[in-house]
Amino acid sequence: MTGARYGALGVLNDDRTGLAEFITVGLDKEEEDRIGLRPTGRGVLGLLVSDPRPVRLAELGKHPDSFGFPPNHPPMTSFLGVPLRVRDVVYGNLYLTNKQGWSEFTHDDEALVEALGLAAGIAIENARLHQRVKEVAVFEDRDRLARDLHDTVIQRLFAIGLTLQSIAGTATGYGVSDRLGAAIVDVDDTIRQVRSSIFELGSSDTDQGVRASVLSLVRTLTPVVGFEVTVAFAGPIDVTVSELVAEHVLATVREALTNIGRHAQASSAKVSLTVDDWLCRLEVLDNGRWVEEGGPNDGGLGLVNLRRRAEKLGGQFTLERPEDGGTLLIWQVPLDR
Repeated sequence: MTGARYGALGVLNDDRTGLAEFITVGLDKEEEDRIGLRPTGRGVLGLLVSDPRPVRLAELGKHPDSFGFPPNHPPMTSFLGVPLRVRDVVYGNLYLTNKQGWSEFTHDDEALVEALGLAAGIAIENARLHQRVKEVAVFEDRDRLARDLHDTVIQRLFAIGLTLQSIAGTATGYGVSDRLGAAIVDVDDTIRQVRSSIFELGSSDTDQGVRASVLSLVRTLTPVVGFEVTVAFAGPIDVTVSELVAEHVLATVREALTNIGRHAQASSAKVSLTVDDWLCRLEVLDNGRWVEEGGPNDGGLGLVNLRRRAEKLGGQFTLERPEDGGTLLIWQVPLDR
């Protein structure tokens, strides 16, 4: 309707300090891939973020706030930007460039795009409201499921465990007591896993917890390690691990996996994070070369730093050599830190 060659919808982040989404029209996928990362709200685009009023320019590149274009970006001259406003709330901006058949966008174009901006703002507001309603419904379902697990499954497992213990005390057949003992251990382990699931179900997804942070970090480090790393959790991690301990846990995971990728020549690795009533225990196991702290293969790998992190929190750091090879890193600290 305006004759623009290119268009974009920029959706603001929750703090309204930059762009969380940038959706373009006029570029094919190959062109977008060549340009690279999407804008985050600097330069002229940032004008509407900091001061949400319409901006109309004949020459985009001559504006004093122009940030320039990345390599492989098509040339852009005329520019029109308007905020997406619903009442007094700004949700984003509409950006149009390169009016075809004319040197710049007109006042009529500006009025038309402002009307479109109002409609787009209402659509974004409705989408976010629906998302919040959906999150509340999901949280309520998770909370109900957590209560059901606690009230029924946990209690039944306890009852089964007590029954097995009473039978084990009177068992006389060969090997029966040992088998019952193994079954009791399995039940106890199942109870711990279910409890961990209950804690995670009862926590909200709106804030990224320790589990999610560890998983995200491991995924980020996959190219460094060279293969996918297995991750396991046990216990109410997100509700018992403090921000201070979580910070050191993430730093230890980063250091350990980086070392594996650069020096261990491993083909598999596993990260295990466990908490109980008082201890947070991190284990990183790989099947590569044995690396001993201060040994010939240490080479400044940061193992001394990991020990200092643990001792600073009143914990311990050890390296063990599994029978089938590799290195087992154990980093554990008390939870009251």
